Amino acid sequence: MHIDLSGKTALVTGSTQGIGAAIAAGLARAGARVGVNGRSEGGVAAAIERMTPGAPDGLPAAAAAELVAAPGDVSTEEGCAQVLSLLPQVDILVNNLGIFGARPALEIDDAEWRHYFEVNVLAAVRLTRAYLPGMKERGWGRIQYIASDSAVTIPAEMIHYGMTKTALLAVSRGFAKEAAGTGVTVNSVIAGPTHTGGVEEFVYQLVDRDLPWEEAQRAFMRQHRPQSLLQRLIEPEEIANMVVYLSSPYASATTGGAVRVDGGYVDSILP
Repeated sequence: MHIDLSGKTALVTGSTQGIGAAIAAGLARAGARVGVNGRSEGGVAAAIERMTPGAPDGLPAAAAAELVAAPGDVSTEEGCAQVLSLLPQVDILVNNLGIFGARPALEIDDAEWRHYFEVNVLAAVRLTRAYLPGMKERGWGRIQYIASDSAVTIPAEMIHYGMTKTALLAVSRGFAKEAAGTGVTVNSVIAGPTHTGGVEEFVYQLVDRDLPWEEAQRAFMRQHRPQSLLQRLIEPEEIANMVVYLSSPYASATTGGAVRVDGGYVDSILP
């Protein structure tokens, strides 16, 4: 299957590292013009430099896609307006920005509950509200929300994070109904436990910090994610592959869905 997204413009929020960076690179490989987003101009510039063809881990030389700096904290109205001024129109919106961290349930105060909602949910709602009307008018668009297995199997150690990912499933389904019959598809992607720098730190919050990474990863999966059928952390590129497919014309009949890339973590034949 050859996916060609040339002529399309995409925005991936929180794409300077981890899953977001892998998604941005994957869309660029498929030929899309990609807005790389992060809170600081320096962080975005460094991410683009890492992705540029010719860099040690960059895109292949044949990649003709344009990488566009789109800095701005989209969890705020001001940051969102900044990004919209740089990318006033997109064909593909990937709401990837998210924060997570372990916290005993009774120690999560009101401010932290609000912060998680504003970053993980409201930022995505705000951008969808901004970009969906134009997509509908043009008769084509792709909107995706990067959710998590935590949306379905709420982790006891971070129920505030799980709550926000559950909310994204509802947001995604609702906006899919708003886009019904327009040529715009809206989906969420349920990502399973994924190997990123942030997740490495999270793993070491829960297992012995003296363990080498491979042993720590296995201990984490065995002790805290034993239902995974993959029995390893997912690589960011594996999440990106699904996002690129859902962004393509091949996925034209997939909308209103919660598509799983979870390594079989969620013990269900339906999401």
